[in-house]
Amino acid sequence: MQPQKSKGFAFILNILPGLGHYYWGRKGRALLYPLLFFGSLFGGFVLGIMSHSDAVFGLGILGAFMIWGISMLDLLVALIRYTPVMIIHDEYGRPMEIRQEKSDESERFYTILLSFIPGLGHFQLGLMQRGLSFLIAFFGLGTILLFLTGLTHESVFLLFLGMLPIIWLYCMFDVVQLVNRKQAGELLIDRTLFDELESGRESGRRSKVFATLLSAFPGAGQMYLGLQKRGLQLMVLFLGSIYVLDVLKLSLFLFLIPLIWFYAFFDGLQQVSRYGREPLRDRPIISGLGNQQRWLGLGLIVLGIYFVFTSVVMPYIDTHFPHLQLDYRIRSYLKTAIIAVLLIGGGIKLMTGSKKDTLRGERSYYDTDNE
Repeated sequence: MQPQKSKGFAFILNILPGLGHYYWGRKGRALLYPLLFFGSLFGGFVLGIMSHSDAVFGLGILGAFMIWGISMLDLLVALIRYTPVMIIHDEYGRPMEIRQEKSDESERFYTILLSFIPGLGHFQLGLMQRGLSFLIAFFGLGTILLFLTGLTHESVFLLFLGMLPIIWLYCMFDVVQLVNRKQAGELLIDRTLFDELESGRESGRRSKVFATLLSAFPGAGQMYLGLQKRGLQLMVLFLGSIYVLDVLKLSLFLFLIPLIWFYAFFDGLQQVSRYGREPLRDRPIISGLGNQQRWLGLGLIVLGIYFVFTSVVMPYIDTHFPHLQLDYRIRSYLKTAIIAVLLIGGGIKLMTGSKKDTLRGERSYYDTDNE
């Protein structure tokens, strides 16, 4: 009689080859797989030292990885095929084996195991459209990002691969919730993620989950919730900071980029938590920009003059007067000059700002909060 043991625990134990087989009672495989795994590693290491070749050691690692995969696959097949057996005795005291039906725990284990590949767990539950949407979202996003990286030869697109773990984790938790609902007797409806978004839009409400996901990009979550001014300012601050700091090579202010990102992300989470409980007010991050159009215009003019000077004037001067080394001098001292001007200008602005204006701003802020 096979003792009742946890399939999930056996699968996790088998990360160390053979340990899961030993827990499941397969003593021969529990001895064979560790010998092959560690023997391949040790043999590759010794032969690599003797032959002074890294390729031999690499082959040993590859062989050990293949043995580990075979061990995991072997245990997985055994766990799936296993059917519990109950021993009873007849009226003469003779033991009899009766095979039990697979329990809900077996179905739960098999479904969650399949969900390690996004979409397969939903296929097991019969939710074909929902599983297909997760499958396309995960592998489609990865494929298009790799395609764009290879086409443009820009590795910056690989940063968006960080969204794949988010999709994978959401798919895993979605499968667990659906399995619990099915075992509780609820009827599962096969709806894609886009159908849920559309149903929320038809009822006049927006999806909080989708808004939370969009908040990972500064300003996008706020704009989805209808806070256009607030979201636009956060997006411009984030992208504009990256562009300006990269163009002017101001590495001293790179700390502003994660600061803006965290502020925008947690602001998006706060807006999501307030949505549906209280009305959201589209208050911009920086108020009074309409009264500062002259300063904005002056900044754009200065930025345009800088581009014209560095792209047209400076190459022309270096061509005709190379002994001046104008390019080297400007690039060496411009960064220090810009940082000094920004710090001095910001300090003067703070010192000359009247206390009356500050109190008026605080009063207007609390008045809008109490409305």
